Amino acid sequence: PKTKGYVKNENLMLSVLIALAVGFVGGVLFSIYRSPTIAPPPGGAGGMPPQAQQSAGPAPLTPQKRSEIEGLKAMAEKAPDNPEAWIQLGHIYFDTGQNAQAIEAYEKALTIAPDNANVLTDLGVMYRRSKQPKKAIENFDKAIQADSRHEIARFNKGIVLLHDLNDTPGALAAWRDLVRIN
Repeated sequence: PKTKGYVKNENLMLSVLIALAVGFVGGVLFSIYRSPTIAPPPGGAGGMPPQAQQSAGPAPLTPQKRSEIEGLKAMAEKAPDNPEAWIQLGHIYFDTGQNAQAIEAYEKALTIAPDNANVLTDLGVMYRRSKQPKKAIENFDKAIQADSRHEIARFNKGIVLLHDLNDTPGALAAWRDLVRIN
């Protein structure tokens, strides 16, 4: 029997799922149109990798940052087979807008630990900043191959496809995959 104001569990769950999906897609689209810059990655400033940071741009190259860079370079040179040393060096270059140096450090880390999806994503961001969108896409694809649930790589891939390569269908496909996993 029907009662006034009664909603079936199935209808309620379906409504909630639709609302969540619409909200997620709306939020992604809003953030894209509001700020067409790539989401930075995890490990850099604030203890987060560069690809997870939200920043307005590179941090200034202060004397303290220069000192950190020198210390990390020394650590990487002392332990050239330690991917973490190269990753941290890449992160500080990422944070300070030194794209070419970040690319070099990340590539060295990847020669040691080639399936690090976060580093592959950071490298993709650096290639995008260096006006090499196709190389950025290659690295985002490698990150997704290394970790099929890597959300930031999928998001950034859509950004590059849309804004740098004018590939709207490709961007939408990347974001549909993102919505599928999250």
